[in-house]
Amino acid sequence: MPRVIVFTILLLGLLALIPPAIFARMRSTPGPGRPIHIVQDMDYQPKFKTQTANPLFADGRAMRQPVPGAVARGEVMDDPHYLEGAIDGQWATEFPSQVEVNMALLDRGRERFNIYCSVCHGVAGYGDGMVNLRAMALMANADGPVDGTAWVQPKNLHLPEVAAQPVGQIFHSITNGIRNMAGYQAQIATADRWAIVAYVKALQLSQNAPAGLRAEATP
Repeated sequence: MPRVIVFTILLLGLLALIPPAIFARMRSTPGPGRPIHIVQDMDYQPKFKTQTANPLFADGRAMRQPVPGAVARGEVMDDPHYLEGAIDGQWATEFPSQVEVNMALLDRGRERFNIYCSVCHGVAGYGDGMVNLRAMALMANADGPVDGTAWVQPKNLHLPEVAAQPVGQIFHSITNGIRNMAGYQAQIATADRWAIVAYVKALQLSQNAPAGLRAEATP
């Protein structure tokens, strides 16, 4: 092949690389102007950003307070029995109507309990979970409080005062926390918190069943 053709092909190949190189540089280098935006979607809509002024309102603020009485979608707290575990200011002794206590609920409660609760309270609920065992070992090897703190063992769920708590009180403790235990409202859905309550009650019964109690087989 003649050299002129070879040089021409090489030259054309190099020239063909120039546009991609320019595009790559434009994509990677910030510039003061707006980028080329062929499709004018919602990226460039007229709007007021957070903490900016807005002359439309008398106070000049773009950020507006919610309308008085406004309720966020799905946040209507009109069922204290289901959402708080209380009825007329007293702890509920029965499960709410939305909760059907059956084996499916207990299985779900066991699963959620083992994920969120057993690490401290232990699989059987005696307050001997892995976190507690680790903390007790650290405290035993320390001359005093570790980093200025002391460890409080998780509650034994089979103590008489705990076993006597109504289901609403246990639900409230899981939701909002109690003493050194943080609340799990943000991590565990409402239905799953009730499932954990059901499983805790079943767990307590399994460890404190009276003599002579027999489980009836389901036909």
